[in-house]
Amino acid sequence: MVFQRCASSHNFLVLRPHKNYQSPSETILTSRRDIFYSLEFAKLCQDTIYKNYNVLCLVAEDGNNEKNKIFFQQMQEKITNFASSIIFFTLELNQIPEKQISTLFKNKKLQIYKNWIINKRSFKPYQLDLKIEKVLQDKSITSHSAWIRLFDDLIASLKFPFKKEELSSAQIFNYLSDKNESTRKLAAKSVGKVLGSNIKVFSTITNTLAKVKSINDSWRKLPTPVSARNLSNVVEDSVVDSLVSSVIEYYPKLSHRYYALKAGWFKKKYLMYWDRNAPLPFQSSKTFTWKEAQNTVVNAYSKFNPNIGGIVKQFFDKKWIHAPVLKGKSPGAFAASTVASVHPFILVNFQGKTRDVSTLAHELGHGVHQYLAGKNQTHFNASTPLTLAETASVFGEMLTFKSILEQANSKKERKALLANKVEDMLNTVIRQIAFFQFEKEVHVLRKSTELSIDQICSIWMDVQKASLGPSIKYEEEYKYFWSYIPHFIHSPFYVYAYAFGDCLVNSLFNTYEKGLPNFDHKYINLLKSGGSKKYDELKKFLKKSDTAPREYVMSTIAKKEPATFKKMYGNQTGYYSLMNQKALALFGLFLRLLKMLVGIELVQQLLHPGIHRHFHLQELLLHLLTLLHLEQTFLRF
Repeated sequence: MVFQRCASSHNFLVLRPHKNYQSPSETILTSRRDIFYSLEFAKLCQDTIYKNYNVLCLVAEDGNNEKNKIFFQQMQEKITNFASSIIFFTLELNQIPEKQISTLFKNKKLQIYKNWIINKRSFKPYQLDLKIEKVLQDKSITSHSAWIRLFDDLIASLKFPFKKEELSSAQIFNYLSDKNESTRKLAAKSVGKVLGSNIKVFSTITNTLAKVKSINDSWRKLPTPVSARNLSNVVEDSVVDSLVSSVIEYYPKLSHRYYALKAGWFKKKYLMYWDRNAPLPFQSSKTFTWKEAQNTVVNAYSKFNPNIGGIVKQFFDKKWIHAPVLKGKSPGAFAASTVASVHPFILVNFQGKTRDVSTLAHELGHGVHQYLAGKNQTHFNASTPLTLAETASVFGEMLTFKSILEQANSKKERKALLANKVEDMLNTVIRQIAFFQFEKEVHVLRKSTELSIDQICSIWMDVQKASLGPSIKYEEEYKYFWSYIPHFIHSPFYVYAYAFGDCLVNSLFNTYEKGLPNFDHKYINLLKSGGSKKYDELKKFLKKSDTAPREYVMSTIAKKEPATFKKMYGNQTGYYSLMNQKALALFGLFLRLLKMLVGIELVQQLLHPGIHRHFHLQELLLHLLTLLHLEQTFLRF
């Protein structure tokens, strides 16, 4: 491949194919030297181009600032033009025969790009010719990107009446976890009314973006609406399907049971939807100042590893975090990284609650990951698939939770913290899979017809009722609550990555607490690897000596937890035949989580040695009984 370098304004570099370049079918890349230097040059170009994408933070901090929005749009248009000029690169790379690629990978210089090339080549069956790819890229600025911009502008402009004030979305949603029930109800009603008054626009945005995706998927012959996301995440469709079906299967034993428990704590038969995230009656009303939150998170990370703690501290000292709640600011939280040569930025809406501290720790997990990957990888290898990215964030969140739990002064406070952690897990796994199901149904139906507002709202209510269970009741306005969730608009099917990451972290954190030698250094090396390794590299943290045959596992369960065993399996014997691999793995995680949270001496590791090659699938399934029989945990206090 031969590049032509063209001068451009704003210190950008523009690439285009050499004048003799005709099509990907006439591959110019033939030698290891050609490929290596082409990759190095393309890396330099993309680093220069996307470095300027950090202007996203300007808009996120104040979406109502007209100058910021105009500047951001101008930058998007320039970046789109430059990205269009180098589309030919991956198309041509993917035309190299597989046999030749295998030979090229033997070259040491190309080894650093091996995983990136393999990932790019997984898209080969779904690529279009150069002209169509360029049209899709060029038109994106006035098609899906324009609709995303409309959504962001609308969300930033919304005002929610509350008592005598008009609040931003971040401010009003904070009141949904207020201690006062009437305050929660008032906030919920305000949210529902405002979203309902704008639902026609939200519906149009959703319908249009779903149809744009459907057309693109159809042209590329992608088998399902979620296939493109799975390719990007470097995870098989079957793994995601297994995760989703397993979570749905255990809705009744997880979220349904927990919310029934929570309703009991409130001395109610059921909870209204605005009570779902309500503080527990026995929960402390403690809040954190920004300085206290900083110390809590920095200390938690530093206890794990001083170098990691030092990186976290840099985010505070160098003001890489935007924390105040402001009008026009994007709701929620995110960590923004663009290229390896620029440090990441973090945006949160900090309001002093324990969950805000957890959110801060979560985003700093992303930040540390992005920082380490940027320092140790090239442009192509710094970015990680979501399956691994969310693992780093949830691990950091767990470190902080354990630190706060250790500082609890009473059993009542400890019980409340454990219950809050359970709710966080439900929000991370159950709720996100419900979001995924909502997205999937909308996208599948949108292939053939425009969806009415009532249809979208009906899908939303169906998945909410199925996932949260009969102990949560709704009122009419809740049907509009799908409309504010940005992941549906910005990144279709992103949400299952949260569940994926949470599942992996539970196993990973258990290994850490068991004292695996040099765990912190191995974990840091994993973060440093960025996108140069697949998510299943995590299995290297687990030792074969930690596994046990199923007969031993079931025997141990029966001896140490006889009441639980009898409740689930009656008086049956013959442990080997009682449970299949899936059921064994699921029951195992429940026991391990109890040990992790309250120190109960139970089975150390429950995976059967013969299924290590399916590590990724089993680890996903392992998470699903974390809440089963959770009453036993609380009864210990």
